[in-house]
Amino acid sequence: MGKNQLYEDDFYAWSQQQAALLRQGKLAEADLEHIAEEIESMGRTEKRELISRLKVLLTHLLKWEFQPAGRGSSWETSIHVERNEIADHLEDNPSLKALIGTAIEKAYRNAVLEAANETSLPLQTFPQECPYRFDEIMDDRFWPEPPKSTSRSIP
Repeated sequence: MGKNQLYEDDFYAWSQQQAALLRQGKLAEADLEHIAEEIESMGRTEKRELISRLKVLLTHLLKWEFQPAGRGSSWETSIHVERNEIADHLEDNPSLKALIGTAIEKAYRNAVLEAANETSLPLQTFPQECPYRFDEIMDDRFWPEPPKSTSRSIP
């Protein structure tokens, strides 16, 4: 069975075979193109994981701020857990720190949609851009308070 065929038919077997070839130094026999694709894919997966965890955290921070009557231990626990998970993920993948700004932008887009859906508040209730800095998002002492006026809302 050729390099490409095993990759298509049985990814697990292909991955084990390729790992063995690399460990043995048999680069000429390895499926280098697919190996490179899979390594790039792994990097994208780590980036998506960061964005996904930020989305969950931002959703809960928005709900905390804009629906204070719903505050409870479940939201609080979720905020603590996601902060820990993001910190651990960044510790394991320090180069992702350079992408924090973009990751927050991408995560916030969907966090607003989820917060609006979960709170039944109009989408216009929430700021168009993330109102929190990364250091606030990650700070266990940061718990956003409800807006004092509607000036933070989208017109």
